[in-house]
Amino acid sequence: MRKLFIIILCFITGVANAQTDEAKLKTTIKEFHQALVKKDTVSINQQTDKALSYGHSNGWVETKGEMIKNLETGYTSYKSIKEDSLQITINENLANARFVGDYEVSLNGGNAVVYHLKVLEVWVKKGKRWLLFARQAVRR
Repeated sequence: MRKLFIIILCFITGVANAQTDEAKLKTTIKEFHQALVKKDTVSINQQTDKALSYGHSNGWVETKGEMIKNLETGYTSYKSIKEDSLQITINENLANARFVGDYEVSLNGGNAVVYHLKVLEVWVKKGKRWLLFARQAVRR
């Protein structure tokens, strides 16, 4: 009876931790997208892995350094990002987040354009924080 109780307790604890991780990652994702809009490069630097691969729907891929530089110089300017249908799958310290999103962006000072995208983001948990490791988008 005691062993059964311990097994049930471990299962409940595992489920609770998974829900906590998912909620924390969902919040982190939304904060990251708002940091892009606000051009908060300090937050972006803290929320991304040093090996970041940030893929766009046109095939353009930025490193972490390139993405931050393009935000700082105004080459890339996110006006708004709206996520919908966010689905998160966590496997230990890795997670993938899939969603559809509307990205209003201007490039090189041009007019803002709204892109309707399907997005996959790969996040890695280091310590207690989730960091964006890779992102790829396709037009929907």
